[in-house]
Amino acid sequence: MLIHLLTPTQADGQPPRLHQPMTLVKGLIALMFSTLFLTLSVSLGILAVIQFTQAFGSEDALISGLVKSINTAVISLATFELGIGIGKEYSIDEEGGDIFPAVRRSITRFVAVVCIALVLEGLIMVIKYSQLDMAGNLYYPVAIVVSASILLLALGGFLRLTQAERRPAA
Repeated sequence: MLIHLLTPTQADGQPPRLHQPMTLVKGLIALMFSTLFLTLSVSLGILAVIQFTQAFGSEDALISGLVKSINTAVISLATFELGIGIGKEYSIDEEGGDIFPAVRRSITRFVAVVCIALVLEGLIMVIKYSQLDMAGNLYYPVAIVVSASILLLALGGFLRLTQAERRPAA
């Protein structure tokens, strides 16, 4: 993938003459951000494992520790999807390849992971507020779950509106 990012080609197999410096800079920046997000994802994954193992050390905070580790793992997954999406999006030649399906897949996966993270956070808040007898603060988790629902509906609208682009011309 690194070689493909750094050495784009034209349709005739020759490197582009006019846009080569900008293509190189774009490829390097995409590689930098992709590496940054993937490194952050691995770090969060390690933190989730640490939180998971520490949750079993304390019986009082077992449930909250497990929920916290799951929350961190979902954030790690979202960060991983973002890093992979950036890497895929900028590894396709703008002139030669069709970038639309890759972007459509990346957006779908990322928004789905964000929806899962939002719903999970809302459920965590409901559990916390029910344990602390703070029923008056249930507006916040409800707002988070409603926001996730709206985001999921928007994703469905995006997929519906872009469906015609996927079909081959008859």
